[in-house]
Amino acid sequence: MTRPSYVRLAASASTAGVLLLSSLLAGCSAGGATAASAANDGTVVKGGTIVYGHEQEPPCLYGGWLQEAYIDRNILDSLVTEADDGSIKPWLATSWNISSDGLTYTFTLKPGVKFTDGTPLNAQAVADNFAYWEKGGNSTAQVSIDPYFKSAQALDATHLKVTLNKPYLPLLTMLTQAYMGILSPANIKQGTQAVCNDPIGSGAFKIQQWKHGQEVILVRNPGYTSWPATADHQGPAIVDEVDWKFLPDPIERYASLTTGETNIIYDVPTVDWANAKANYQVTDYITPGKPVSVYLNTSRGVFTDELVRQAFAYGANRKAAVQAAFHGVIPYEGNPSVSQATPGYDPTVAQAYAYDPAKANQLLDQAGWTTRNAAGYRTKNGKELDVTFAYPAGSVITSEGATLLQILQQQWKQVGFNVNLIPETQAETFAGKFSTPDSYDAQPWYWTSPSAAILWIVWRPSTAASPNYSNSSFYNNNQLATLIQDGNSAATTVAADRYYWQAQQIIQDNAAAVGLYTQFMSIAVAKNLHDVWLEKSQGEPVFEDAYFTK
Repeated sequence: MTRPSYVRLAASASTAGVLLLSSLLAGCSAGGATAASAANDGTVVKGGTIVYGHEQEPPCLYGGWLQEAYIDRNILDSLVTEADDGSIKPWLATSWNISSDGLTYTFTLKPGVKFTDGTPLNAQAVADNFAYWEKGGNSTAQVSIDPYFKSAQALDATHLKVTLNKPYLPLLTMLTQAYMGILSPANIKQGTQAVCNDPIGSGAFKIQQWKHGQEVILVRNPGYTSWPATADHQGPAIVDEVDWKFLPDPIERYASLTTGETNIIYDVPTVDWANAKANYQVTDYITPGKPVSVYLNTSRGVFTDELVRQAFAYGANRKAAVQAAFHGVIPYEGNPSVSQATPGYDPTVAQAYAYDPAKANQLLDQAGWTTRNAAGYRTKNGKELDVTFAYPAGSVITSEGATLLQILQQQWKQVGFNVNLIPETQAETFAGKFSTPDSYDAQPWYWTSPSAAILWIVWRPSTAASPNYSNSSFYNNNQLATLIQDGNSAATTVAADRYYWQAQQIIQDNAAAVGLYTQFMSIAVAKNLHDVWLEKSQGEPVFEDAYFTK
């Protein structure tokens, strides 16, 4: 999940009629998108409505949170897309050239593309979007290209020049994210609320209605001409409509699939995993970027002491707790800074801080927390070893995730930590209630990103002149910053990875965060619905190729 900007800072294939559509491979891979199914026998249905049961309703339909990106991927087109093998493929941009110094990217755009409001999607429209991102119009798009982006200029209707301040090797990969979907400039001029409630793009679908608290109705864009190279067919969407329902209760959501009220659901409850695998088409996806890990507040409180942070990491059997809470479905992730699905991931870092209560006790003794009170919690100079652990229950941590935290809470108690779990509502999270150094000691978050450049977004030092609201550990390390920047500006991915590995090691060695589990996306699809697939860079469900059979 990308954090909100205020907190440190979620059928016919063509007019030719019914086609027999090609299918993508069924199944899943550890780090990439896959098709939900392949059609076997059955007649392709023209049109129809997909009823999709999603989990969380975002505050806006466009923005810097993954839950917003899920919707945006179906209504906005991007310059480029990412294939399953990680290569960058054409989308709105049919080709691009990079200058020898790595500072200038020249994109050639598809001609004749129009937004669903009828205005042209040309080079100036894309340049206007870059300017909009840089002004904070999309906080995640902004931090994904800062401080490297300098300018975007339309050379003519179909040629765009993007100039950088310094080389940025992951630029194309970062541009594949739905946060970089292109909005109609006319929509942007209407203001923040218009973009929030009715973002207008050139995608396979457009928003017909947002029934707050219930659903978003997406309807087919009959004039769709700008499908990505990774699409499964060429032409407008095959179905007529997608009813994107918000079903936050996991029991209700899964039941809606079993009763036929929905055709597809998001976030299959792990308790129902075996049943879903037996009866539906299940696809899972490990989101690249920063996994769900616990930021430890290094600026104030008990975690200013590195020994205490390390003891916290050693003091709970995080791997076993993850397996128990998620029934062995969602993978444990010991690397707190980069998910195992992310290029540039260092698997050796994930092996640190294996459960060792004796080591945790030794470190706490060394840090001066040598006595215990009647409740069993450690004390030092009469002060209890208290941890205010605020967690975004309405946006990051599911009910199963809350179970995990309760298991860990009891384990941390055994070594002497009094962990006070505070569930944040989504309203509190988006109001920034738990975003300042004095509001928590520990807090779990994730950040989605298809590149290890996420390290710069999350761990860039925060200064008065240039605050980093995403550095939720308030951890400033200039050596770390230099390594990440060297990786971002390296000439090759091999060279970049060497820097990224060193950066991950520093974060782990200093226990600036504690790893928990991968951000995990799954869908379960009825057997008569085909070719719903998950986009590679972030795992959004894509409906432009989907169709029913009977």
